[in-house]
Amino acid sequence: MLEPVRATRFVTPLREGGSLPGIVEADDLGTYVAKFRGAGQGLKVLVAEAIVGELARALHVPTPRLVVIDLPAAIARYEADEEVQDLLSASVGRNLGVDFLPGSFGYDGSRPPTPEAAADIIWLDSFTANVDRTWANPNLLVWHGTTWAIDHGAALYFHHSWPRREPDPGRFAALPFEASKHVLADIAGPVGGAHERLAPRVTDALVTTILESVPDDWLEPTPWLPDPGAARQAYAAHLRARLDNSPAWLPGGTT
Repeated sequence: MLEPVRATRFVTPLREGGSLPGIVEADDLGTYVAKFRGAGQGLKVLVAEAIVGELARALHVPTPRLVVIDLPAAIARYEADEEVQDLLSASVGRNLGVDFLPGSFGYDGSRPPTPEAAADIIWLDSFTANVDRTWANPNLLVWHGTTWAIDHGAALYFHHSWPRREPDPGRFAALPFEASKHVLADIAGPVGGAHERLAPRVTDALVTTILESVPDDWLEPTPWLPDPGAARQAYAAHLRARLDNSPAWLPGGTT
């Protein structure tokens, strides 16, 4: 599901947030926002972006197309900015590419999505425990009149504990989601309705396909997850446990 492409030119850094993504051109003639493996936030952010982004696309929540973008070492040699050069040198290999939406603008509420579309985004964020879609950081774009969900790296945050603690799907399954500060809370339709629409489409086969598209070298081993296959099984178990425990984790008052 994640097409492999090769970067041909680093265009410019995007100095927003802490990860320093950048605009990159690739050999498929596409232009992408690259999220780099060498950024301080680490590989797990790329994994969350890939899993949740592909879930969104499968559920028809507007999300830019994702690719795995191979960054050759030669690109860093032509970058004058020392900070960016260091980042590119640390990111040689497979990175995440997010399709660049030319002419899009950050969501400001002036062109809101439909109540149903807003509820679908809140449901996705509830299911994946994405707490990073508030007015302080909407992580939404408006493009051709449609609201697009971007930047899913804060979701699935249970995996940040894996180097220290054994995976616990039951803990994630019971985690409630607080949506009162969600950027779309005031305009969304019933999230319970979104649950009825979307939950049946998150099948084991879909989750397996999405997880298989995540590159092996993004799935870091831990004492409990010695190889990429074990990591994929852990992600699948967490998502299945949460789905099986629904609608307990849906935002209060929306069921």
